[in-house]
Amino acid sequence: MTSPVCRSCWTPLTETFCDLGLSPMANSYVAPEDLDRPEVFYPLHAYICTECLLVQLGEFETPEAIFSDYAYFSSYSTSWLEHARTYVEHVTRRFDIDSSTRVVEIASNDGYLLQYFARNGVPVLGIEPAANVAEVARDHGIETRVEFFGTKLAEKLVDEGRFADHLIGNNVLAHVPDLNDFVAGMKLLIAADGRITMEFPHLLRLIGETQFDTIYHEHFSYFSLHSVTRVFARHGLRLFDVEQVPTHGGSLRIYACHEDANRYAPSQRLEAVARSESDFGLDRPAGYRDFAPAVERVKRDLLSFLISARDRGERVIAYGAPAKGNTLLNYCGVGPELIECTVDRSPHKQGRHLPGTRLPIKAPEYIRQAKPDHVLILPWNLRDEIVRDLEYIGEWDAQFVIPIPDLETFSPGSGDQ
Repeated sequence: MTSPVCRSCWTPLTETFCDLGLSPMANSYVAPEDLDRPEVFYPLHAYICTECLLVQLGEFETPEAIFSDYAYFSSYSTSWLEHARTYVEHVTRRFDIDSSTRVVEIASNDGYLLQYFARNGVPVLGIEPAANVAEVARDHGIETRVEFFGTKLAEKLVDEGRFADHLIGNNVLAHVPDLNDFVAGMKLLIAADGRITMEFPHLLRLIGETQFDTIYHEHFSYFSLHSVTRVFARHGLRLFDVEQVPTHGGSLRIYACHEDANRYAPSQRLEAVARSESDFGLDRPAGYRDFAPAVERVKRDLLSFLISARDRGERVIAYGAPAKGNTLLNYCGVGPELIECTVDRSPHKQGRHLPGTRLPIKAPEYIRQAKPDHVLILPWNLRDEIVRDLEYIGEWDAQFVIPIPDLETFSPGSGDQ
């Protein structure tokens, strides 16, 4: 069998970062009428490139098959909307964004972020490949192109005179199989004095807190500051700042510009984050080798808890139907015999079933009706928001369960969260 090659530098990938076995596409939720049909399971095997240190998966499905009709709508998370609003306030002040600034967002979803610029009279353009999601943005007055981004679309926009003064990409860089074409497209699209901001889960946090459930087929790559700097530099883009933000279990927000743009001086934060990665060992392949044993421990701990709860006759219901939850449950081999169902705020997921495990997805109100003994929070990165919303489970002495980085149980109002 031919070894896969690095999507950044084309080096053959020979070293395993984490092998999570076989799993279905994490966002391929199953409709009731399809429960008798087979699902396709793909290897969920992450490699570390020994040359550029980019962690990545092989490609098993095209972006068109994954993202053209998508079940994730950003606006159903109040904390994510707040994150978007504060981001817009922050960059508007920092870069004097006004009605003369052309703002473009790649993977703009349902307009969750661009709406805040538009309210201030800033001209915006969203680029979103999922037609069903883009339609929601358009309904809210956000101009949105239904296309995948890369050099082809960038050239088309440039020919139309639509350069970007401020180009945004939140949690999209990981979803790109042709990484070089994507970054080259951004280089083409930003104006001479333009800038890029991108957010993505920080690989240091993923490893340090055993966030293996962030690994799924829709995420082709997993970035450190070290690896993303090399990718951008290859295409004539220079990082001039970085911020550590709490979203998705700990993310980086990078700022980039043309390599010869004098307007943007490098921040000292770049050196600080790079040093923290080096201290952790992310500047050498050996720093990645302790991750797989830690993942196996999380699996053992969760299964032990769920089996013991079932043996005691206690009921467990999950909260959320995120892609990360599907990685966790499929890797651990958990199904309805251990967890009755899950609930989710999105009506686009309710009534369907989780891929692989086939857990039914109900509305959140079901928890109050069912009164389980335990609520397993699958989107643990939103734990504070969820714990506040479900504080009422304390009425019948139920407990919350957090599976990652270490199994944790606590009661509402206990102060542990």
